[in-house]
Amino acid sequence: MMAWKLPESVSPLAVFLALIAVGFVLAGWRAHSVAGPVLDWRYYGATEGRIVGIDRSGSDAVRLTLDRVKLDRVAPGDTPRRLRISLHGDAGLGVLPVPGLRVMTTAHLSPPSGPVEPGGFDFQRHAWFAELGAVGYARAPLVAIAPADFDLAQMVFRWRMAVSKRVIEVLPGDIGGFAAAVTTGDRSGISRDALEALRASNTAHLLAISGLHMGLLSGFVFALFRLCFALVPPVALCWPARKLAACGALAAAAVYLALSGGNVATERAFVMVAVALCAVIMDRRALSLRAVAMAAIIVLALRPEALMDPGFQMSFAATTALVAVFGWMRNLPTGPKWAAPVIGLVVSSAVAGLATAPIGAAHFNAVAHYGLLANLTSVPLMGALVIPAAVLALLLAPFGAEAFGLWIMGGGLAWILWVAETVSSLDGARGFVSGPGPWAPCQLFCGKGVRDLAALQSSALLLLSGRLVIARWS
Repeated sequence: MMAWKLPESVSPLAVFLALIAVGFVLAGWRAHSVAGPVLDWRYYGATEGRIVGIDRSGSDAVRLTLDRVKLDRVAPGDTPRRLRISLHGDAGLGVLPVPGLRVMTTAHLSPPSGPVEPGGFDFQRHAWFAELGAVGYARAPLVAIAPADFDLAQMVFRWRMAVSKRVIEVLPGDIGGFAAAVTTGDRSGISRDALEALRASNTAHLLAISGLHMGLLSGFVFALFRLCFALVPPVALCWPARKLAACGALAAAAVYLALSGGNVATERAFVMVAVALCAVIMDRRALSLRAVAMAAIIVLALRPEALMDPGFQMSFAATTALVAVFGWMRNLPTGPKWAAPVIGLVVSSAVAGLATAPIGAAHFNAVAHYGLLANLTSVPLMGALVIPAAVLALLLAPFGAEAFGLWIMGGGLAWILWVAETVSSLDGARGFVSGPGPWAPCQLFCGKGVRDLAALQSSALLLLSGRLVIARWS
């Protein structure tokens, strides 16, 4: 606070230095707060724990995350807090995995591995912040040794899995798996072929619950509340209907955050949406570079390690570019009114694609050449049909009529999958590039040039809060 009271000529510099110090403190605190035992040898034997996560591995096997772990011949002080095992062979013949169920199996475990190539993805760092002390696989059938016990997190997890199961029952196959991923974050129902087609067509971002889905959902709910309030004259004339609609949209976004499992990408999207909606409530501009900077600071304060996540870099690169470009276009003539949505769609897809392409190529060494075409024919349907249908299904669920909303949702997702398969089958749909050297800016922030997490956190806070400091100086 003292830095803001200094003369304007030195105040920005003082704020920058303060942010650097805060960055070191936050990064160090976060790294130590998630510290736990890590298995440092290859283990084979009895393994038991409580199921707290269910997804699929890269080999398309069911994968479980266990906490409250017990390992044979391992002291409790050396036992990892969490571990993750993939179920292969006869492991799938055992008890059906249920959230909160305590199970036992015979597993092969090892410590999380490091990068497979110099400067590659560091799984050890990812596992550290996910509190995973061991990973491995099991071929012996699962055995239930205690009934499911639940805390609040496990109750939400079981609710998510029940919703996912119901969605897949109504919409079988990859369409149901896609719908479950969009609604609950559960990707276990979508096949590897469909996932590969989405990646090759640059539409895999529609699978992850990120800023697009959270923004579409909150925007739809905000518009729905505004419409409902407008239909009641006393409310529309005497109450702050716009602010009430923003509060309703914020509540819907919070429910979506819980339903999706609250992973890092979804938390980041929720923070960005919450900043925008709070700006509406406070009569401030919702979409501005200042709001983007504030959202980034909040995300990095909560999870400093997110800075090195490709999703964080691509999300804020796209958001910053879109806010800047549309702010510049605000006063430009757009022609006929019917052309405005078309222009907005083309510009947003092109700008977001151009902003994220270098970062995606640096991380994944791949470029989707027809990504713009695939997104132009897929993203509008996601906003106009899929998300509203999901909200309709949720509203109809208490009456047992959710199948109607899911059926509409399935039609939109079937089109998106068809577009992905068609575009990915074109000649040259995806090209591969070599990773850039450590001099590239995106590599500096993904850990190839600068390795120290505290320095990365400090640099991020410095850069992303620049908009706030410039506003103070001006």
